[in-house]
Amino acid sequence: MNKVDHLIHAKWMVTCADDNQVLEDHTLVIHDNKILAILPGTEATQRYQANDEQHYLSHAITPGFINSHTHIAMNLFRGLADDLELMDWLNNHIWPAESKWVSQELVYDGSLLAMAEMIRCGTICFNDMYFFLGATAQAAELAGMRAHIGMTIIDVPTAWAKTTEEYFTKAIEFYQQYKNNELITPTLAPHSTYTVSTENLEKVKKLADDYHLKINIHLQEAPSEIEYSIKKYHQRPLQRLHNIGMLSPNLIAIHMTQINDADFAILQETQPNIVHCPESNMKLVSGSCPVEKLAQMGINVALGTDGAASNNDLDMLGEMRSAALLGKITANDPKALPAMHALKMATINGAKALGIEHITGSLEPGKAADFIAIDLNHIETQPVYHPVSQIVYATPRSQVTDVWVAGKQLLKNRELTTLDEKELIKKAQTWRKKIKS
Repeated sequence: MNKVDHLIHAKWMVTCADDNQVLEDHTLVIHDNKILAILPGTEATQRYQANDEQHYLSHAITPGFINSHTHIAMNLFRGLADDLELMDWLNNHIWPAESKWVSQELVYDGSLLAMAEMIRCGTICFNDMYFFLGATAQAAELAGMRAHIGMTIIDVPTAWAKTTEEYFTKAIEFYQQYKNNELITPTLAPHSTYTVSTENLEKVKKLADDYHLKINIHLQEAPSEIEYSIKKYHQRPLQRLHNIGMLSPNLIAIHMTQINDADFAILQETQPNIVHCPESNMKLVSGSCPVEKLAQMGINVALGTDGAASNNDLDMLGEMRSAALLGKITANDPKALPAMHALKMATINGAKALGIEHITGSLEPGKAADFIAIDLNHIETQPVYHPVSQIVYATPRSQVTDVWVAGKQLLKNRELTTLDEKELIKKAQTWRKKIKS
């Protein structure tokens, strides 16, 4: 008998690996915070003895979800401004609120609130873009989540930085502090082509090349962005980035709801990663990313919620359902974006976009013990013919019972193990009183 740390027995194992296997009555063998093996339950108990053994008899075990684009501290602005077009929402509501309230304290408290919400719906990793980066990093270390934290570059003064040069300086400082952190990964995050000059976008590109960093950018999110770019630069935003050499698999292009034939040709040539945020895009009437066509072209499309100020939640289960249904309408094809495709957008595709597919995103020996348990033994998800179908089309986030990151349990039978739920609610209510006043 070989001794290991954990044996995780489950009714179903949804691997999200290349073969799309869904295994019944199998066991995850966990040792040194990694997946050692995935075996039939009886074989696992014959070969291994564990310090801890868990039985998920009515559960599906899947890789933890990866939220590939969000602004998590904006949880404290959830519901502040609704039912508005993108530029009206930004210019007249969100940016004024941020200029008044964003601070180290707000970002830390808002980040913890968001992380609690994400853990409770099965998210183990997020890709963020905001201000006061250290506050988000500290919160992620406390929560135990994987965090890719975008070092924001924007030609607009904020409470975080007054000049673009200061943004670059603070980005390098943050990178130096967290470049070797196991769970925190710095990335570059120029806000958009309409808030960052060509000169500064070129500086971002050089910095990314020098430090081997991923680049995140809001891109071709709404018709107004296209109109602005053509009027000012006589080019569409995608072409502008292509001209400076920024388009490559190192780029994470967020939203991409406005794509014409010329754009498709550029994307086919350069193969950037794309993050689809269906619920935010629908709510702001920004358009819809043509996920099915992009997938047919071999382009990796991951899934994100965007911030809770425009969504208004960080629920990746809901985002999968929205992506699958909207994808069928956009493609005018009921076979477009089947359930497994939507689930992989939220797991392995997110890992590929962030460059961590060798660590997480699927259940495979050698990868980190990042997984979640979803209890399908509820009225809402019975009977179970196909567990992946139930997960994507029927399961509410309240049925996520357990969450593990790097072999550490962050949610146990719906209870947070690293964060204080009551304290987070209390702080959220305190911020509501301040902001509303």
